[in-house]
Amino acid sequence: MTPIRKKRLFLIGLMVAGIAVATTFALNAFNDNLMFFFSPTEVVAGEAPKGHPFRIGGLVTVNSVKRQEDGLTVQFNLTDNADDVTIQYTGILPDLFREGQGIIAMGQLRDDGVFVASEVLAKHDENYMPPEVASALKTAHDEGIRKQGESLQ
Repeated sequence: MTPIRKKRLFLIGLMVAGIAVATTFALNAFNDNLMFFFSPTEVVAGEAPKGHPFRIGGLVTVNSVKRQEDGLTVQFNLTDNADDVTIQYTGILPDLFREGQGIIAMGQLRDDGVFVASEVLAKHDENYMPPEVASALKTAHDEGIRKQGESLQ
């Protein structure tokens, strides 16, 4: 092999290694910022990761909103009409937040099963529901009907 070919082969190998390293860094950054959606039923079943951020969506349970003395911390239950998860949020809630409202919360699950939200998003009008929440509610509703049918037999 001539010295020019060796030099070209070395440069090609160096470029391939550089691209591999850059791809590895990009995929790691993407994986760290990836945020999955879970319904309250999936969280109660233990499918949601503890200590890793994710999104949870459902309806705010009626008569579950409790404000603490500091005025900013709110605790409420979120349901998909099958299971409930307790959400704790410190901050200013959206203007459209209320009981019976569909919301999506982003945050982490503590070891005691309480979801600590870093952000709460409320739907923007009466007709819109986030697709993830609508799907989770439909699945929970279908499972509830199936369970009722099994109990009647």
